[in-house]
Amino acid sequence: MNIIDELEWRDAINQQTDEAGLKKLIDQKTIGLYCGVDPTGDSMHIGHLIPFMILKRFQLAGHRPVIVIGGATGSIGDPSGKSEERVLQTSEQVQNNSDKLTRQMVKLFDAGKNEESIRMVNNLDWTKEISLLDFLRNIGKSFNVNTMLSKDIVASRLETGISFTEFTYQILQSIDFLHLYRHEDVQLQIGGADQWGNITAGLEYIRKQEGSEAEAYGLTIPLMLKADGTKFGKTAGGAIWLDPEKTTPYEFYQFWLNQDDRDVVKYLKYFTFLTKEEIEVLGEKIATEPHKREAQKTLASEMTLFVHGEQALKDAEKITAALFSGDVKSLTADQIEEGFKNMPTFESSKEERNIVEWLVDVVGIEPSRRQAREDIKNGALSMNGEKITDVEAIVTPENSFDERFILIRKGKKKYFLIRLV
Repeated sequence: MNIIDELEWRDAINQQTDEAGLKKLIDQKTIGLYCGVDPTGDSMHIGHLIPFMILKRFQLAGHRPVIVIGGATGSIGDPSGKSEERVLQTSEQVQNNSDKLTRQMVKLFDAGKNEESIRMVNNLDWTKEISLLDFLRNIGKSFNVNTMLSKDIVASRLETGISFTEFTYQILQSIDFLHLYRHEDVQLQIGGADQWGNITAGLEYIRKQEGSEAEAYGLTIPLMLKADGTKFGKTAGGAIWLDPEKTTPYEFYQFWLNQDDRDVVKYLKYFTFLTKEEIEVLGEKIATEPHKREAQKTLASEMTLFVHGEQALKDAEKITAALFSGDVKSLTADQIEEGFKNMPTFESSKEERNIVEWLVDVVGIEPSRRQAREDIKNGALSMNGEKITDVEAIVTPENSFDERFILIRKGKKKYFLIRLV
């Protein structure tokens, strides 16, 4: 189907500046399109992925996507979606974050590797030489303050206040659109729902500079909410990051695996490249066999493979299966560290100790020696997947995963990670 029709089926379009015009243009030729991300942090989270998945779909449909890393706009701060002024980062922070986001984009989209891949650019490259007088005389003259004030991104901040710095953000983003229109043959900008004002400001600027017949378009994606009305991508532990140091692949896998039945088809449409027919089959299984959670498993596998790769997916699936069955013996020390990162964690020396003394005096899992002996005799404790049956047993480094970790399970589901130091 036409890429716009596909996006509509996937419920991935919020607003378009000219739906008929864009559809006609796409039917006639290959187009260039772009989406940007500001380096406000050193990693993207899953919310950032949403517009870039749209770029990838355009690429698969034969079009030419461009990713803009906002080295310039990130130095200013986008007022969109913010109730107060952002704290400005140092130029070193912006550069460090830009480098890390660029590496993430390269990994995710094979960006910049060959002529057929998604192109990567940084808007600092074409803005850093603009002088203040050039900005005011040659660019600022094209922007009407009354029009800028009417944009939601600015209007929503007038009560609490907005600095001139953030007020000019839409001008910088407009400079990007014009530059890419002229030099990269980009005719479409994609962004989140909160970017509508910035996108339309860019379109107005292009038409003032290039003439009213200039073919340029804007498209925004909906704000993604969960079925319960809360914001997608946030958990009790915070954002779900793409950086495996911030959110492990196992945690990433578990996030998708634990999605509500009411949300999973929506996420399959947004985040995977499965076909309409494949997603419809999974949707039917939610209705007929919800206990199997096949749609969630598919979503978790597709997303973990896309973001972290095949080995990370295998590790996440292995850890998940081991936790479900309680059979953790086959896990490596690295997999133990990843899968039990958020479990109660204690430290112990590698000194050999009696199991009862060790449980009570060293790691403090048991409140008393009497209780420890009772739990051992009742079969309530296991070490590294094996039941502890002997109150005279000795805990040694040989009982550990690679002399790094010992895993104690109390009852059916209560785990404790002991780090050997």
